[in-house]
Amino acid sequence: MHVLQIAWEYPPHIVGGLGRHVAELLPALVGQGVEISVVTPRLRGGAYEEVADGVVVRRVDVPESPWSDYPSLVAQTTHALQVAADELQSRRGRFDLVHAHDWLAAEVGVALKHRWRVPLIATIHATERGRGRGSLNGPAAQRINDLEWRLTFEAWRVIVCSRFMARQLGDYFQTPADKIDVVPNGVHIGGSPFEDAEGWLAFRRRYVADDERMVFYVGRIVYEKGLHVLLDAWPRIVGAQKARLIIAGSGEYLAPLKGQAEALGVSDTVRFVGFVSDAERDRLYHAADLAIFPSLYEPFGIVALEALATACPLVVSDAGGLAEVVQAGVTGLVAPADNPGALADAVIAALSRPDLARARAAAALRDIRDYYTWPRIACATAAVYERVLGEWWDSDWGPGSLAA
Repeated sequence: MHVLQIAWEYPPHIVGGLGRHVAELLPALVGQGVEISVVTPRLRGGAYEEVADGVVVRRVDVPESPWSDYPSLVAQTTHALQVAADELQSRRGRFDLVHAHDWLAAEVGVALKHRWRVPLIATIHATERGRGRGSLNGPAAQRINDLEWRLTFEAWRVIVCSRFMARQLGDYFQTPADKIDVVPNGVHIGGSPFEDAEGWLAFRRRYVADDERMVFYVGRIVYEKGLHVLLDAWPRIVGAQKARLIIAGSGEYLAPLKGQAEALGVSDTVRFVGFVSDAERDRLYHAADLAIFPSLYEPFGIVALEALATACPLVVSDAGGLAEVVQAGVTGLVAPADNPGALADAVIAALSRPDLARARAAAALRDIRDYYTWPRIACATAAVYERVLGEWWDSDWGPGSLAA
């Protein structure tokens, strides 16, 4: 089986959950015996063509365009991605399927579906209306929403990462429930990045004092991640526990959050550390007393899996897929989204009983080993491919109809 993937994020260009998902899924699919090629914009360097982890990667240049109008930038890159896909097919053989990731790949995926007469599969990682909490704010958002609808309509099947996302597609695009497959994200489970207790303590002291509890957030610094809710809760938390909040990541909402911390009088207990590497992130998870993700909108919450894979205690909001990843009171604590008081209660409870917090983290690690591994997710994705190829072959559109 030869599958073309279309994704706007692929290493070295990874921004959020979409990029992490694709970067891990594609090599895992190769491990399942699927031949994989990917076309992607060349946004942060990388060779124009290479084979990495068994995946054939073809990158194309992005035309100069104002980044403020991102949908137009995507549209202008569509032709280059199509040309690259045609070149790959001419050299490497016919593709059996096209798999497009999110609205950014919609126009390319739909065009190739009709030109090559092969099935299109879509993965919807998030929705613009969901990010806007049910609203579309401006013409660009409306264009993105329209592309999301078209991709779900044109796809033979649609993959989403959570039951929450499946409901959103039904609500927003009237996508039939029997057209949707729920395949979660995955995570790698690694050992401790520290050789000994002294190394762990020395690292931890870079961020907090010995008598402080470390609460850690990592991710994009945007409104939908709910960090303003966490800051509203923070005065009450530090009134009950001696703690420091470490916020890692970058994004458009950083300056307002710093101003909010100053206005609340908690800036001395909140530290913004900027972008951190994956290795530094994992060390922080191992050093932290608690990881926290107070999102307002979260299709899945791969960061929660990453925290749990290090056995770090966790507090999350109940937004979207987070409530599916974390079993309240069993593998972590869950607070209502956009509720500073409830979030403060959950954090104080976790910090007050570290024994219970660690027991929940241990239970989460067992859950992850059973369910959230990339080989398992790749196997489920390959099963979708097999189903689609079987249905396509016997359909009026497939080669089986010609043989009959």
